[in-house]
Amino acid sequence: MPAPGENLRIDAVRLWDSLMEMAKIGPGIAGGNNRQTLTDADSDGRALFWKWCEAAGCSLGLDQMGNMFARREGTDPEALPVYVGSHLDTQPTGGKYDGVLGVLAGLEIIRTLNDLGIKTKHPIIVTNWTNEEGTRFPPAMMASGVFAGMHSQDWAYARKDADGKSFGDELQRIGWRGDEVVGNRKMHAYFELHIEQGPILEAEGKDIGVVTHGQGLSWIQVTLTGKASHTGSTPMPMRKNAALGMARILELVDEIAWSHAPHAVGAVGHIDVHPNSRNVIPGKVVFTVDFRSPDFSVIKDMENRLEAGARSICNDMGLEIEFERVGGFDPVQFDDGCVSAVRTAAERLGYSHMDIISGAGHDACWINRVAPTAMVMCPCVDGLSHNEAEEISLDWARAGANVLFHAVLETAQIIT
Repeated sequence: MPAPGENLRIDAVRLWDSLMEMAKIGPGIAGGNNRQTLTDADSDGRALFWKWCEAAGCSLGLDQMGNMFARREGTDPEALPVYVGSHLDTQPTGGKYDGVLGVLAGLEIIRTLNDLGIKTKHPIIVTNWTNEEGTRFPPAMMASGVFAGMHSQDWAYARKDADGKSFGDELQRIGWRGDEVVGNRKMHAYFELHIEQGPILEAEGKDIGVVTHGQGLSWIQVTLTGKASHTGSTPMPMRKNAALGMARILELVDEIAWSHAPHAVGAVGHIDVHPNSRNVIPGKVVFTVDFRSPDFSVIKDMENRLEAGARSICNDMGLEIEFERVGGFDPVQFDDGCVSAVRTAAERLGYSHMDIISGAGHDACWINRVAPTAMVMCPCVDGLSHNEAEEISLDWARAGANVLFHAVLETAQIIT
């Protein structure tokens, strides 16, 4: 089958206009978006995407986790589809591009193929995965995880938000629970375009990141229990300050991550302090350690050193400590053939590129377990994401979508 011609390009202005139109739904307070999963804003965003897909002549599917599938037929009814997509839900203070770029670039592929009258052997299906962010209903990448067999549907339906509302009930409430059994679909391949969410591509002056691996992730929730007491009248030797214990453990986390530089990272982002009063020594703290590395053995070493070191700190301070693993996944190596299609597309189109390891989790990390998978990344300004100030340029969006376009076309096989 012929490779896509160098002159084939998506309509970047139309893609950009679609991004800006979607960003009007669930606006944030500082220029970004708050379109959390299974909210009314999420429902409105889905409806707009659905309308656009119908206008592009796609047949539409919806499964029991709310995953959306827009299909453009191929010429071979027996050929497995090539899937492309990401997610439309956002963080509470999310940007306009995280996830959305990958979904709407997939739609732009369909629109461009329609414009040019190009047929492919394999069908192409654009996907919006439900609850990638995991902010309202942890964990992240929930629905793609159910699709890939990592979670049961019943377990996912039972997840609750901060107000005690369940995922299953909210999915039903907003009207996006389909009848299709989750995970029954078979894929020829899956491609996902995403902003990098880090500073490497911009710093290196590269247009495209060819994602070869995804970092493994370990989330460990740590609970320290000391004794809440008056900050003014409790002598220093008699204090059991849980927050001080946490501070020392935070330094330990940083030390452990640095020992595995440059590819391993570690930090604490979630912290709850009790009773959180100005004149009370904290009697309890709960915080989550986030370790990541593309090497499974490194993740295990970081976990083991955290547990041993934190226990030692707490023993010295008279604090009680508990550990709970609240999330994680193993490192991912993406499919060599799909990665090669991305790299070849970047070279064919003349874009500067480099191999890169994804520092964040993505739906592609789960789908990689059930189908050949690869990712394309484009830069974002200052590496900023999960922030309303998240920004990319039209040229970066154009480059990423064009590489995605060519990788998908090569895999789906153009019919001449």
